[in-house]
Amino acid sequence: MIWELLLEHKGKCLGVAAGFFFGLIYLIVGFWDTLVFIVLVSTGYYIGRKLDQKEDLRDILDRILPGKFKQ
Repeated sequence: MIWELLLEHKGKCLGVAAGFFFGLIYLIVGFWDTLVFIVLVSTGYYIGRKLDQKEDLRDILDRILPGKFKQ
C-alpha cells in the first residue's frame, strides 16, 4: 500500500524529501554554507548532464568561463 502511494505521487515525495534534506542542512550548517552547497551540486548536475549528452568537456567549460579553455 505504501509503495503504491509513493509510486503514484513520486514527484511530491521527492520534493518533500529534497526540502527536508536542504532544510536539515540549513539548520545544521547555516544559510550561506547551504547556498554554496546548492550551487556546487547544481553545477555538478549541469556538467554531468552535458557529459551524458556526449558533449566535450572543453566546450562546456568554455560556455561557463568564456575564453579560458580554448587554445
